[in-house]
Amino acid sequence: MSEIKKPVKESIVHKSEILLPNDTNPLNNLMGGKLMHWMDIIAAISAQKFCNQHVVTASVDNISFQNPIPLGHVVTLTAKVTRAFTTSMEIYIVVTAEDIPNNTKYVSNSAFFTFVAVDKNNKPMPVPEAIPETEEEIKLYEGALRRRQLRLVLAGRMRPEDATELKSIFF
Repeated sequence: MSEIKKPVKESIVHKSEILLPNDTNPLNNLMGGKLMHWMDIIAAISAQKFCNQHVVTASVDNISFQNPIPLGHVVTLTAKVTRAFTTSMEIYIVVTAEDIPNNTKYVSNSAFFTFVAVDKNNKPMPVPEAIPETEEEIKLYEGALRRRQLRLVLAGRMRPEDATELKSIFF
């Protein structure tokens, strides 16, 4: 782990867009691919702010579209680092939608992305240690190792018996 430590709050990024016709599907809802594009961008910005390096997307966890976002609503994405490992960072993104004229706001979806810090030769670089401060940050931090090990097992990069945080699931 890096000797450098940074609070999670230094990685928080917000982005808002009004949903216009060019970004909707035939049902006048936000296109899923457009939302995934926005999520990847905001997660990359969050990771870059945290480690002060260029970053690349390493993985994207399941993205479930819980609630559609209709034309004219305001979409807000919020991203932050949950935990940093040697060269990678897990980023949590929450997407909310708001119907301003009707004063309603709801969560559309959330997801975890993983980014790796890289140098100018695309070689992985060390990242700072993440310091969670709020109750939510601590909860996300504590679950990050389990999520990481599950990603690695599913990708075939870790044997299930080596996933110390997942032993109760696999054995």
